[in-house]
Amino acid sequence: MSREGALPSRHSGAAMRRAPAVTFLLGTVFLDMLGLGLIVPIMPALMTSVTEDAAAAVFWSGLLGSVYGLLQFVVSPLLGRLSDRYGRRPVLLASLTCLGVDWLAHAASPSPWTLLVFHAAAGACAGTYTVVNAYIADVTEPGARAHAYGLIGAAFGLGFVAGPILGGLLGAVDVRLPFAAAAVLCFANVAYGWFVLPESRPGDPNTPLTLRLANPVGAIAAVLRRPVLGRLACARFCADVARMTHQSTWTFFLTHKFAFSTTQIGVVLAASALAGAVYQARAVGPVVRRLGDKRAAVAGSLLGLASLAATAFVSVPWLLYVLMAVGVLGSLAGAAAQSWISRTVPADEQGTVQGALTGIGAVAETVVPVTAGVAFGWSLTYASPGSVYLGAAVFAAGAALLLAATPDVRA
Repeated sequence: MSREGALPSRHSGAAMRRAPAVTFLLGTVFLDMLGLGLIVPIMPALMTSVTEDAAAAVFWSGLLGSVYGLLQFVVSPLLGRLSDRYGRRPVLLASLTCLGVDWLAHAASPSPWTLLVFHAAAGACAGTYTVVNAYIADVTEPGARAHAYGLIGAAFGLGFVAGPILGGLLGAVDVRLPFAAAAVLCFANVAYGWFVLPESRPGDPNTPLTLRLANPVGAIAAVLRRPVLGRLACARFCADVARMTHQSTWTFFLTHKFAFSTTQIGVVLAASALAGAVYQARAVGPVVRRLGDKRAAVAGSLLGLASLAATAFVSVPWLLYVLMAVGVLGSLAGAAAQSWISRTVPADEQGTVQGALTGIGAVAETVVPVTAGVAFGWSLTYASPGSVYLGAAVFAAGAALLLAATPDVRA
């Protein structure tokens, strides 16, 4: 079997015996997103209280996000490599602990500089999704991974629904209370994981920690050099750009195009996230099993492309809801592609590759929100508010073409 082949069968029996740990992973992703969602409604108020200036609050909020993404890009390949060398469990628990410390700093910090230091440290330790994806590959059969990754997506969506609601309620009591609540949830999850989370794959002390594979440029270059994995990584990057362009401009589009109120926007976002969570939890697994990873990934990408391209020209709200439903159906592409990627990677490199992919995603997270925001602002003056989605559709088309042109490597 080639280095891009499927998980060796000798790992399957042990992996399936560890499958109950997936429940903890789902809880981890849910609580991570819940913690992030808790702070969304009150972040502007917190930064204004810390800086005592509205303009400075906007600047520091953007700086915190950019520094977090930059440090995540720099360090995630190293964290993935560490999980291959020392095991998934210690890296995951350490990452969760750093995130809890970051939320605690938000709850207590008297200055933006203190926040910047702790948030940068949290970005450097942000290995949760890297290790979760590697852990899933360790404990599930290749044919069941799309369902498992769909469940991860569902937990992510449910956390997105619940977080802002709780954050708004707690923020009404005290602007720092949501951060304290997020820290408590994070530390509780660490304690829970300490007692219940087994190691999915013992670390290999012979795994080298070379600068070539531990730095982001070298790790990403090593991924891109592999014919199959490189195409899949490029497709994932294109899909991330399309998705994040949509996410970062969606509320502004609803406001400028259809004059939605904040309540309407909240309902639309919550309904969409909830529908996506149910779909990924219940339907993605069976659909991918029926179509296979490749066809499901291509079909989902084409549905996403159709949704984005049509949104650029939508003029009535009811059609907007139809296109949102099409976009939800297209979300199966993410789970299918992640399952496909995991099958091309040997068991002893899952963490390394997932770390490199997290680094690639961090590039999109750092660059796309600013770029998409500038493009959206330009469109309000020189084009139409939906024009930015044509650009997103181009990247979605690139993802679909790359996926379609990639051979489906199997054991």
